[in-house]
Amino acid sequence: MSLEAVKPVMNPVEPQSIVPPRTCPVAEAVQRDAGPLPEGHPQVRVGKTGVLLVNLGTPDGHDRKNMRRYLAEFLSDPRVIELPRILWWPILHGIILNTRPKKSGALYASIWNKELDESPLRTFTRSQGEQLTKRLSDQSRVIVDWAMRYGNPSIPSRLAALQEEGCEQILIVPLYPQYSAATTASVSDKTFQSLMDMRWMPALRTAPPFHDDPVYIEALAQRLEVQLAELDFEPEHILASYHGVPKDYLDKGDPYHCHCLKTSRLLEARMGWPEGKLISCFQSRFGPKEWLQPFTDVTVKQLAESGVKNIAVFNPGFVSDCLETLEEIAVEVAGEFTEAGGENFAHLPCLNDSEPCLDMLESIVRRELSGWI
Repeated sequence: MSLEAVKPVMNPVEPQSIVPPRTCPVAEAVQRDAGPLPEGHPQVRVGKTGVLLVNLGTPDGHDRKNMRRYLAEFLSDPRVIELPRILWWPILHGIILNTRPKKSGALYASIWNKELDESPLRTFTRSQGEQLTKRLSDQSRVIVDWAMRYGNPSIPSRLAALQEEGCEQILIVPLYPQYSAATTASVSDKTFQSLMDMRWMPALRTAPPFHDDPVYIEALAQRLEVQLAELDFEPEHILASYHGVPKDYLDKGDPYHCHCLKTSRLLEARMGWPEGKLISCFQSRFGPKEWLQPFTDVTVKQLAESGVKNIAVFNPGFVSDCLETLEEIAVEVAGEFTEAGGENFAHLPCLNDSEPCLDMLESIVRRELSGWI
């Protein structure tokens, strides 16, 4: 499902200093299949470093059973729904889980990767992990894996697999450019909970958000330059549509809104666009709370009603395409724009498993592994 590869013009960031991998007698013994282990000692694997890419999540199928299981896990996360359980549980189990699975399942079916029988998010995340493994092939002690915060493969299962492979230290890379407690922090929550069940816990690092990282801004720019050049029309406005969160998250100190606007500001400068060309907005609101504005669907309607005929929308808050981009933006929002009088609408795919994306991931991972490899 890869789109055309883009020739990278940036070099991965190299660590300022490279520390040789630490060794121990047991690690050397395992590599030689012999060593100073006492007779009867169980075989152990050590001396490896793990990298775990983590994305939001995906159902295993779009049928009612799988959708209900996925939605139950997702909407039970207190980081996602910050309501007291006594208020939220009757709504979730009495209404949402009895009505939403059918509707959401139909939406997933419309974007499902039928060849692999999985969601596009799983397809792209797997590909990112496999390609990053190839790019780090010079580091024989590094093992790259991938997981989902909700659904499969789960964070606990992949952490256990890495530990069994001999990973004494693991880098967690949440695939969310902009930090939010509802996403990045939730990955950390699940990771730390998983370690509580381990007798022999690996050392742990978590990669920071990369909303303003030059390699991320450059990856977005390279991707956009190619995509915009391929359009048969000139967009009058380009919308950066981020996933929305309730406004009170911002009031409580969540930096997500600031991270989103900084990404847009840096990208606008990198692309050399005039002021007003790029519009930042927020999608996917849910429930009665006040959410971050301006809303994406309202914005495209207003643009069309004001006489704007040509727009393009991309999603810099998503590393990989998923339901919120392939269905909500490419189908629903596109329809709202044309119904309001717009003529040309383009949804520009996410970074996915493109060369700019892999350049970015490799740079971030090598930098965050500094001192471990």
